[in-house]
Amino acid sequence: MALKNNIGEAASTELNFFGSGTRIEGTVHTESSVRVDGSIKGKLNCKNTLTVGINGVIEGEVEAKNAIIGGKIKGKIIVTEKLVLESKAVLLGDLKASKLIIDEGAVFDGTSLMKKGENIPAPEKPETVLKEPVK
Repeated sequence: MALKNNIGEAASTELNFFGSGTRIEGTVHTESSVRVDGSIKGKLNCKNTLTVGINGVIEGEVEAKNAIIGGKIKGKIIVTEKLVLESKAVLLGDLKASKLIIDEGAVFDGTSLMKKGENIPAPEKPETVLKEPVK
């Protein structure tokens, strides 16, 4: 089923569901929303909302309009609108998002870049390295 969005284009209301026990290796492209409760190793490009359930695991590169993460992502994630890391979420890698919400208990280990709009540049690596521990 498709509905018209405020621009007059068709907006998909379909949902792709990768259930527990499902393993996907490769590249996934979808115009609609995705819920991952299984595992994906590779690249996921979602033009709508990505939801990763508490048992869901993604290893690789992720792009989505919005994302709600309850499980684990190891790799780079690019979200053009809002990224939510729920309390059980684990994100190991770089993120780029316009809006970021990190619930208490979530784990994020990587770099982040927040900028409005779809042309979000890649985060730069820090040029300076601490030679002495910070006291």
